[in-house]
Amino acid sequence: MKKILLSLAALALVACGSTQTAPRTEPVVPVSSTESTEAPVVYFTSDISPEGLLNIYNALGCKPEGRVGVKISTGESAKTNYLRPELIAPLVKAVNGTLIECNTAYGGARMKTEDHRKAIAERGFEAVAPVDIMDEDGDIQIPVLDKKHIQYDIVGKHIQNYDFVINLAHFKGHAMGGFGGVLKNQSIGFASTAGKFYIHSAGESSDHWITAEQDAFLESMAAAAQAVANHFGQNIVYIDVMNNMSVDCDCDGNPDKPRLSDIGILASTDPVALDKACLDLVFSYPSQKGDDAKPLQDRINRQHGTHIIDYAVSIGLGKADYRIVNIDK
Repeated sequence: MKKILLSLAALALVACGSTQTAPRTEPVVPVSSTESTEAPVVYFTSDISPEGLLNIYNALGCKPEGRVGVKISTGESAKTNYLRPELIAPLVKAVNGTLIECNTAYGGARMKTEDHRKAIAERGFEAVAPVDIMDEDGDIQIPVLDKKHIQYDIVGKHIQNYDFVINLAHFKGHAMGGFGGVLKNQSIGFASTAGKFYIHSAGESSDHWITAEQDAFLESMAAAAQAVANHFGQNIVYIDVMNNMSVDCDCDGNPDKPRLSDIGILASTDPVALDKACLDLVFSYPSQKGDDAKPLQDRINRQHGTHIIDYAVSIGLGKADYRIVNIDK
């Protein structure tokens, strides 16, 4: 299928909580990777604001019923680029959502529940909505379809308490995965501490750290993301916010500063198409002095990060082709 390169549009880029310098006057916008009407739709807005986030969620046409979880990252420190409470608050309140998280698998501010709750309070998330640390009371195993590396997915026990989930991810770099978007937020993010060990080790251990071969780790993430997708069926949607895109993840308490301008918010019902659209934006980015995508591109390439997309497609989690609908027009 014909691949269409990014175009430029004279749209104003609105940043919320950005650490950037002045944004581009002609920001990049995504275009469709295919002309096929059967490809998943990825919605786009350049408006990175509470209103923009609510608008792109509404574009998905969701009508959640029951208890709604909004999966975020609470950030390792106040220096990290996690999505700020003031940005996400209107969306979370509109769906009467509970913010959901799991503890980490490394020494830091969020490995133990009591420390994690302190971090959550310090970041201001409790003022937005109730916050549920899903593995506070332990974890459960849910089935995986792809058993190449992991035989099940170990997730926070409280996953059972939710009927509908909004996977609300901050798209950025990651030291191990190359990049973090909705696929990482759904695999590592839903995993308990034991589950994180299990994915990172590609099924070798659930109680201590083992670094797996890189592609095996990425494939394990894809399998775990699929397990969560299957658990919720049609009752899960995906949003990537492309702002403050450091080469470092929000799990890094002292991340490198972002080198490129904020781009926008993208959303879809297909997590693979969504992360692929964000990657295409990064790799087709028209860099200029003081606004450079190359550090992030290099981080992704160094970790073979795009392999998770190819593998996720191969196991049937989603599609790599997509059609863009720009809700700014």
